[in-house]
Amino acid sequence: MKISYKKLWKLLIDREMMKKDLAESAHISAASIAKLGRNENVNTDILLKICQALKCDISDIMEIVNDTE
Repeated sequence: MKISYKKLWKLLIDREMMKKDLAESAHISAASIAKLGRNENVNTDILLKICQALKCDISDIMEIVNDTE
């Protein structure tokens, strides 16, 4: 099983935001955005900042998927 951030990217599209807009509003680095883009592990503080900036729940930005997906 692994983490997928597809929900985050869909949410950004729905809100007409770019990744750089998210980085600025959540006060996170471009490196963190890049890790999210590769579905890599990020610190929970980063996820909390994103949820606060987007005013959403953690389940709105990520999900656990099977490795085969």
